[in-house]
Amino acid sequence: MTGRMRTINIPIFVPHLGCPNDCVFCDQHKITMNAFVPNAERVRALIEETLKYTDSLSTPVRIEAAFFGGSFTAIDGELRRELLSAAHEYRGRIDGIRLSTRPDAIDESILSELRAFGVTAIELGAQSMSDRVLRLSNRGHTSEDTRRAARMIREGGFSLGLQMMTGLVGDDRETCLYTAREIIALRPDTVRIYPCVVIPGTRLWDMAERGEYTPQSVSEAVSVCAELIPMFTRENITILRVGLMENEILSSGEVKGAYHPSLGELCYSRVFYNAACRELERTGAPKRVEIRVPPRASSKMTGHKRENIEKLKARFSLGYIKVREDESLKDFEVQVNCV
Repeated sequence: MTGRMRTINIPIFVPHLGCPNDCVFCDQHKITMNAFVPNAERVRALIEETLKYTDSLSTPVRIEAAFFGGSFTAIDGELRRELLSAAHEYRGRIDGIRLSTRPDAIDESILSELRAFGVTAIELGAQSMSDRVLRLSNRGHTSEDTRRAARMIREGGFSLGLQMMTGLVGDDRETCLYTAREIIALRPDTVRIYPCVVIPGTRLWDMAERGEYTPQSVSEAVSVCAELIPMFTRENITILRVGLMENEILSSGEVKGAYHPSLGELCYSRVFYNAACRELERTGAPKRVEIRVPPRASSKMTGHKRENIEKLKARFSLGYIKVREDESLKDFEVQVNCV
């Protein structure tokens, strides 16, 4: 829960361009809510709009242009360079350029090009480090492709980000934990955790309709993500996001699987609940307790509509719980004191 300078990403979506595979879970047009291809003019307009806003802020922020939505390094080279060149024009006014791509769309020539245009961070859609899950998901790349690309990115001086999914075909809790351990071994700077959401029109939707695949529930996603989050945090790997960002399609109710508009909050709240349970079991759970948490973590400890507090009272037969923030604590540290 340590403080960091706020980063503002300027999202520039490049929907489903360059990707050679139709992953069973993927419909990038619906995920990004964009059906058009951006150009240099669009990039400049988005950056200018964000700069106008950030110039009015009283506190310093880090600003990144972020090319998301498709496999950016696999799109047509002329278009890729047009978009990068437009963003690069703002060097000195923005702090970096971030992009996401596939592990098998990275090589030395691509990295040399990205470096020349001022790209600072590359995120790889690893999704899983299980080759069986990758195959069943029709990803078209292997876990070794991810390892190779990650090494090249780090050795090339870029910030490395890795994205993983939970609840894919053939996935389970142990596979998710294995993926997290393998990602940690690659020493990324950042990670994103995306529990799988099943969208109409995808192969995964058809598989679920036929009973060939059971989507991960919100409860299941929260449970496994609450294990993953501390794993990355202990290794000083920044978690950029847990769960997809809300949009019209996702909030329409016409999706299956682990979608909730506040999924990240639910997961972090579960982390604190689990930590409090461990401390209460260790201390013997007196009837009246004070639970101390890091700064700005009291709402996560309390939970939505005081859910965590009520569950702790019921589980440990507690009569009184007070949550207090303690500046000496960090990340997911929890202390329980008798009062």
